[in-house]
Amino acid sequence: MDLQNLTERYIAAWNETDPTARRKLVEDAWATDGTYTDPLVATRGHDEFDSTLAAVQSQFPGLAFRLAGPVDAHHNVARFTWHLAPEGTDEPLVIGFDVLTATEDGRVASVVGFLDRVPQG
Repeated sequence: MDLQNLTERYIAAWNETDPTARRKLVEDAWATDGTYTDPLVATRGHDEFDSTLAAVQSQFPGLAFRLAGPVDAHHNVARFTWHLAPEGTDEPLVIGFDVLTATEDGRVASVVGFLDRVPQG
């Protein structure tokens, strides 16, 4: 199972601002009943996750997610740190840590996210 590639596709979905293209990324990478949970939201399924992506993009226009280091993975589980920052800058506004679990067919079954740094104010 290529968890590096799946993680990169997951990050790509967070960055895709075209609603049609984003939805295709979600449907291709996520199990139909896949879940996403972080301190601010809990989702299940394509519709709820896609709506969450749109809301985050609206809240942080012009910012992009990127992996902040290597993906550490074994079996069907990956963990990784990510940054959310303006394009072309090194200093992130938000830093997070996610744990992704994949289905046997290589799609996202669940993601549990943690926020290590968030903007104050």
